[in-house]
Amino acid sequence: MGVESDVKPDSVALHPVGAAGAPEVMGIFGTGDLGRSLGLRLLQSGYRVVYGSRRPHSCGPVSFQVASHAEAAKEASLIFVCVHREHYEFLTTLTPHLKGKVLVDLSNNLKKGIYPEANAAYLLIPSMFQVYLCGNSANAKQAVSEMATKLGLTVLDRGSLSAARELEDFPLRLFPEWRLPLLVAACLMGFFYFYLLIRDVIYAYVETGQDISYRIMISLANKVFPIVSLVMLSLCYLPGCIAAFLQLYRGTKYKRFPNWLDRWMLCRKQMGLVALGLALLHAIYTFIIPIRYAVRHKLISRVVDEEAWGTDSFYVLGILGFFLYLLLGLTSLPSVGGSLSWREFSFVQSKLGHLTLSICTAHGYIYGWNKFLRPSTYKWYTPPGYMLCLIVPSVVLVLKILLLLPCVDRSLTRIRQGWERNPPLIEVNKASTPSPRPERNI
Repeated sequence: MGVESDVKPDSVALHPVGAAGAPEVMGIFGTGDLGRSLGLRLLQSGYRVVYGSRRPHSCGPVSFQVASHAEAAKEASLIFVCVHREHYEFLTTLTPHLKGKVLVDLSNNLKKGIYPEANAAYLLIPSMFQVYLCGNSANAKQAVSEMATKLGLTVLDRGSLSAARELEDFPLRLFPEWRLPLLVAACLMGFFYFYLLIRDVIYAYVETGQDISYRIMISLANKVFPIVSLVMLSLCYLPGCIAAFLQLYRGTKYKRFPNWLDRWMLCRKQMGLVALGLALLHAIYTFIIPIRYAVRHKLISRVVDEEAWGTDSFYVLGILGFFLYLLLGLTSLPSVGGSLSWREFSFVQSKLGHLTLSICTAHGYIYGWNKFLRPSTYKWYTPPGYMLCLIVPSVVLVLKILLLLPCVDRSLTRIRQGWERNPPLIEVNKASTPSPRPERNI
């Protein structure tokens, strides 16, 4: 817990009843699990509680007063900050209302060492400009720090001179949060590209002597893009299912997830955007292929009704899936997601996200519904690429369906509401903050 104040300690009363006999007003920024639990405890202790929210009328059922951040800051003398650090931007607009107030930071990081300084210290940063400082001489660092402060800079002391190499390499860092998603996408694209190259191009040349190498650049690539896009979208929702089953197994939401799962969950947004980019390339290439190869399509009157329905369903699901892809991508942008309440954001990213995955998976199944049992489909006894790409999304959807079963859903709800088999000791900063929500995606 970090406590910061712009006034003298003895000028703020921290008792339930004020000088005029009225209950002391406590402000809470954030209406999540931590904020609501804290508000209930404060109310039981005799304080009056006012919540500050981006959208006071859209934050779900709350038994306390909910107002805007500015209104809550005006009423309260002590304010608990119960939001994650990535949502601290709104505090910069409240500077006039926070003068003379005590800020209590209750946030926890989702990963060790994710930020260079403590969240409580970050609340005091007056400007967006930061400089890192290291050295072996305390006097020298003090002199440089005072000079930088006068220039309006925030100095972050990184210790002795041994940290200089790390600081010097900071400007060379390139998209650290994108490394894992891009690496996974590159590996998947490389694997499926060479896999399809062997099955389609090399197989045709060896078995029939037909040279179709001209398809490598466009036709083959247009098979790889949707395959990898669907797998990447599935990987956005798979860690949420794993986290939910892990909470069920442990019987608590207050234990940290394994490091590999934490890292996976933190890069789901980037994975989703990579999947969106590949889906966009697939849509563009689909329009290019008829122009490039002059593909002749059968007239609808010559197609059997069953095949026509399959073709139409295939295109409709593809178009609808791509539309939902775009919707998920837009809501992941800070400027758009910041205008949504948590419930709205969770609905789009979770409910519509799983709907997108279901539609795109059905799009793949309809593509090969009449080819699964054909021996000619398995060239050199290997399944086509679209069959392989359906494995991961099918597993994710099955796990999600299991989580929606009444008995499993009730158990998970009880755990998330704090009904623990082994409840932790009461710790304001550690035990009261839940693990990352497995439902929040892209």
